[in-house]
Amino acid sequence: MSDPSIKEQLVQYRQSIDNLDAALVHILAERFRCTKAVGHLKADHDLPPADPAREEQQISRLRALAKAPTSIPILPRLS
Repeated sequence: MSDPSIKEQLVQYRQSIDNLDAALVHILAERFRCTKAVGHLKADHDLPPADPAREEQQISRLRALAKAPTSIPILPRLS
């Protein structure tokens, strides 16, 4: 890799990937915070911990998102 422009492009891509990784970690942390709150709310009101209808709805929604034109190739493997 003697061409400095190639090395700089690689550095830029890697920085973008690092930024995306950081954003994903923060998004997942927020998701976990929300799911924990849902668990507490259900427990406080004697609601069942699982909601099969909601789970099926979510799976269908995520499958539809995975088929969207902007999705990445790995997502359609969700089953």
